[in-house]
This record gives sequence, C-alpha cells and structure tokens, in this order.
Amino acid sequence: MSRSFSHKITESHLSRKAVVYLRQSSPGQVKRNSESQRLQYDLAHHARELGWKQVEVIDEDLGSSASIAAAVRHGYEYTMAQIAMGQVGIVFSRELSRLSRTDKDWCQLMELCQVFDTLAGDEEQVYDLSLMDDQLVVGIKATLSVVELKVLQQRLVQGQESKARRGELHRILAPGYVLDVDGNVVKDPNQRVQQAIRLLFDKFRELSSIRQTYLWFHNESIECPVNRCSAGHRKLVWQLPTLSFINDVLHNPFYAGAYVYGRRQREVRLVEGRLVKRQGRQRAPEEARVFLQKHHEGYIDWEMYEDNQRKIRSNALKMSSESDETAGAVRSGQGVLSGLMRCRRCGRKLHVHYWGKHGTAARYLCKGDFGSGGRHCLGFGGATVDRRVAEEVLRVISPLGVEASLEATERLQAQGDERRRALERQLEQVEYEARRAFEQYDEVDPRNRLVAGELERRWNGKLEEQEHVKAALAKVEQSKPSLTEEEKAAIHALGRNLSQVWHSAECPVELKKRILRTVIEEILVDLDAETQRLQFVIHWAGGCHTAFEMDKPPSGVGRKTSMEDVELIGRMAERGYGDDEVARVLNKLGRRTGQGNRWNQHRVEACRRRQGLKRGQRDAGVLTHAEAAKHCGVSNTTIRRLVEHGVLKMEQVAPWAPWEIRRADLDAEPVRGILEHLRRTGKLVLVDPTHLANQTTLFQ
Repeated sequence: MSRSFSHKITESHLSRKAVVYLRQSSPGQVKRNSESQRLQYDLAHHARELGWKQVEVIDEDLGSSASIAAAVRHGYEYTMAQIAMGQVGIVFSRELSRLSRTDKDWCQLMELCQVFDTLAGDEEQVYDLSLMDDQLVVGIKATLSVVELKVLQQRLVQGQESKARRGELHRILAPGYVLDVDGNVVKDPNQRVQQAIRLLFDKFRELSSIRQTYLWFHNESIECPVNRCSAGHRKLVWQLPTLSFINDVLHNPFYAGAYVYGRRQREVRLVEGRLVKRQGRQRAPEEARVFLQKHHEGYIDWEMYEDNQRKIRSNALKMSSESDETAGAVRSGQGVLSGLMRCRRCGRKLHVHYWGKHGTAARYLCKGDFGSGGRHCLGFGGATVDRRVAEEVLRVISPLGVEASLEATERLQAQGDERRRALERQLEQVEYEARRAFEQYDEVDPRNRLVAGELERRWNGKLEEQEHVKAALAKVEQSKPSLTEEEKAAIHALGRNLSQVWHSAECPVELKKRILRTVIEEILVDLDAETQRLQFVIHWAGGCHTAFEMDKPPSGVGRKTSMEDVELIGRMAERGYGDDEVARVLNKLGRRTGQGNRWNQHRVEACRRRQGLKRGQRDAGVLTHAEAAKHCGVSNTTIRRLVEHGVLKMEQVAPWAPWEIRRADLDAEPVRGILEHLRRTGKLVLVDPTHLANQTTLFQ
C-alpha cells in the first residue's frame, strides 16, 4: 500500500466493497478507443493491490455522455445508490471527469462521500472528501472537468461551423453525389444512379403526390440507390424506394445544388424534472446557420425545388386555420374546386362537405366562427358552381386543345420509356458484375474447390439476375403501345372539342382537378346579401384575373319537400302530434322527403325546424280512437261502429291520421245511453235505447 495515502484507508473502508466506475462518451469511442477501456478496467487490479477483497466493476455507462441534459446514466445512478446505502468504501475512476461533467453531479457525489465516509480515487491518488485539502483538490478537478467539456464542445462546434461555411463539412452525402479527388461534391459518375434520381423528380412533377410517386416506382418495379450501413461502413445499394426515402429526397435542398447546415437547433428542455436534449423544428433552408445556394450541380434548379415544396404543403390535408394554404392532394370526390376557393370575407379556405343519398353531393362551406357557436360565412351547393367555373376554364384553355392532344399523342407513344431506360441501365450494371464475377472465378485454381465453388455460385447468381432483367426489358418492349392513324385522329378530334371531353362521363374527376390546379392559382368568392348572387374572382396561374357573378344555387334545388307535406306537418304539429306520429302518417300516404327517403322522426323534426313550424299543445278535451275506447271502457271496435253509423262524430287532419273524438260527445246522449245499454245487456244497439222503450210492440 502506498505510504502517501495509506493513512486514509481504514479497516472500515476495506470491509466494504470497492466500485470501479467506467465511462466513455460515445459509441464511437467504445468501438475505437479500446486502450482507454483497458486502462479503466485495470483499476480493478489496482483496488485489490490497495487491500480490497470485494471489487465491483460498473461499465453500464460505456458510450454515455455525462454532459448537461444527457441521457440517464444507469451505472452512475446505481453507484450513487450503493454509496447512499453505506456499501461502498471507495469509488475508483481512472479520471475523475469520467464520473461527471456537470456541477450538480459533482456536488451530489462529494456530499454523499462525506456523509457515508466513502473515499474517491483515480490511478494516482486516493481522496478523503472529509478532509479540507482533498475537498479543494477534487473541487478544482471537478471545475476543470466542467470547463474542459465546455471548451472542447466550443472548439469542436466552431471547427464544424468554420468548415461548414466553406461548404466542406460532409457527414453523409445524399445518394446521387460523391466527392472527387479534390474533395468537391459532384454527381455520381454512375449513369444509372443519375437517371434514377432524375426519374424520381420527373415522376413527382407529373403526379404531384409523394404517395403516387411511391406507388408508381413499386408498380413498375424500378429500384433506387439507397445508402445502407454495413459493418460500420455505408455503401450504395439498389432497392425499391420506401415512402420515407422519396419524402427525404424531395425535401432535401442538396439536390437543388444548395449546401445547408444547421437547419435544426438542439434545445434543452425540462421534462418530468430532468433536463433533456431535443431536436428543434426544421427551419427553412434560407434560415439555416449556413446556406450556400449554388454550391454544386443540382438535379433540379432552386425554383423547381421551391415549387415542389409548395406542392407538398398543398397536399397536406389539414383543416386548421393556421395551415389553410393547403389544398389537399387530388382525390376522387365530386367537388372539383376543393382547395381552390377562398372566402373574401374572412380569408379562410372553403372546405367541401359531401352529403345526399349517396354522400357524393358537394357543398362548399367557409366555417367562419361556427366552431365557437357562430355561423358559417358562406355555404352553397357545388354542382352548379363547378359547372360555371368549368365554363370559364374551358373558354380559356380551349384554344390550346390541339396542342394538348399532340402532347397526349407523344406521351402515349413514349409510354414505358422511363422503365425501359431504367432497365437498360440496370442490365448494363448486371452485365458488368457478371463479367467481373466470371473473371474472379476464372483466375482461381479449379482444384481449390473451396474457393472455386463459392465464386462459381456468385457468377451463376449474376447470370440469373441478368436473364431476369433481360426478360423484364423484353416484356416492356412488347407492351409498348403503338397508335394507329384512326386513334391519332380521334385524339386530335378530342383536342378540338375540349368541352365534350370535360363533360364526358368517362373523364375522371381526378383529371379535372389536376387541370384546374394547373391553370388556377386561387378563386375568391363572396355573397351579395341583397341580391343573393355569388361573386367570383379567378386568379389564373399566369397572373391574370377573371371576375364573374352568378345566382346562388338554392338549397336542395329539385329536392325540396313538397308544400302539401309541409302543410300537413304544420297542421299536425299545431294540434300537438309528435314527430314520430307525423312520420307514420306521411309514410302511410306514400309520401317521401325531398331526397326520396322515407320519413322518420328526425326528418320531420328537421323539416319543422327549417320551416319554423312550432308544435302546439294537445287539446285535453279531444281523444284518439284508443283513448276514447279506454275512456268509455269499451273496445276499439265499438267506437268504430259508433262512428261508422254516424252516432259519434270524428275528425281527421288527413287520411291515416289519428281520430279526433271530443270527450263531451262521448259523455252526451245518445252515445252515453247506447254504452249503458251495452254494459247492462251486452248488446250494442246503435239507436237510443230510450226510444225503443216508448215504441208499441207489434205483437199483442
């Protein structure tokens, strides 16, 4: 035992265990700095030399940082718990900075060691923290540890930013780019890689949807280059693109020739009593700490990149007012103007609601302050408005119909070219790999079957892949469409009459929406309250404007409830009948709602509320058929026969409506006498029995 600190180690310390705490700041250090680990593990041997029999090595925190807001260090917390339980005589760490890098943790460690008489030690010294001199030494080392971390961090960050401002800091290059011998960013010389990246951007421009682009690549079985980590190294592999890969490529400004560094700021937040580091929101490229727009050659220009971002944002279906610039992706709903109209009163986007028997009738609404108990700003049926706006669009684009038909002809004839070119590039690469596999097999000694057999298997695998690609290429060549002269003439005829194409039942709604979103930037709409006319201003994509007016489509045109039904509902409601009873009568009469549905309680109630019909109170002196029978204590048949013979008066609002019988008529003559005779004799005599008693008998 060294004389310099043998007096500090007592039998009390030796009777408890020694803890050797290990830590390295990152997984990279754990993998590469193996010598540092070995030196830290050697402290266990040093502890035994000092006299400890029980030595515990805690290495759970290898790869964990000890800086502010770092992840939870379970090994450190376990060590502190063991000290607080009085089970630790000494804590060893090769460098005290391994224990902590923050003032808070240092104070906790020093306090616990003083209270529970625990020593601290490194490879050179043992410190008794109950002694003032050792407290000062450890305190100075703790301060130096905290300052050292901050200086190192500041030095590294400044170095990174300095290199980034020159556009030379490259962690992982995006697929499609490599570094040349001078360290400059250039496009990958592999033509297949370049073609795949360009095809991805071209397809998004054509389909205007990330998901549709993803589905197209999978339907056509076209692979894309992807960075993949293997054995600690990243290499380029070919696979069908994932949705996240396509999303990342389209959002990455690097493909537009821009170098961006520092788009996300690291933030420190207090979460459940702990400081946690989190990535902040991703800022726009122009707001990043480093933004070099023309840094290298891009696959697209900056204007196209910004236009792609606008399309992606407009495809996001978010109904909140903070994001009402979104129009939503093109879908199959019948409202062709969805996402294009904006209210001139409040500036909000109009949303489309679908209703009707089949749920396909579009109605455009501006929510206004409806969500807080108010009313909608605007609301009108969509079919009439869609037709009116379509007339304006057709009037503008009809002169371009012939050009559109010519372009359609070219596209049909070139259909499949993208996949064919991709397969041709893939075939070239597979043929190269097959030749290389053969050369490796050809160079090996045939007698060395352990090696020759494996190389032969690889060569055969490449030959099979080559045949598969050739078969796919042949299939594409055979399926390439060829237009006849009659088909070309038909396409040109459609181009001369776009209106016929637009109103054709075979023209899909998705195509109409794409056309409208291509030529229209936005449509402002307002309602003149006095004239009930809608006022529109179309903002065309080219910067021009067109204004027009039209009558507001009446609600439920051609689907109104008939006035006869409304009158019947009003009369029965006035007499106090329930909505369910009114619905029963209407259904018995064979009536239907304006939408052609059967009546029910909720539809009658909605009609009353819409027409402003109030329900009255039932007259207590008026009874129904069943109520009259119960009042008199007879059967329903008795009451019916009294009514049929004219003895008892009855009224009905309409056929099948409940009978209305007055209570006074039931209690008056001749009904009262007939019913009394019925109770006495059991016979129903439909004349007044008193008249029978006064008649002279025919038989003497």
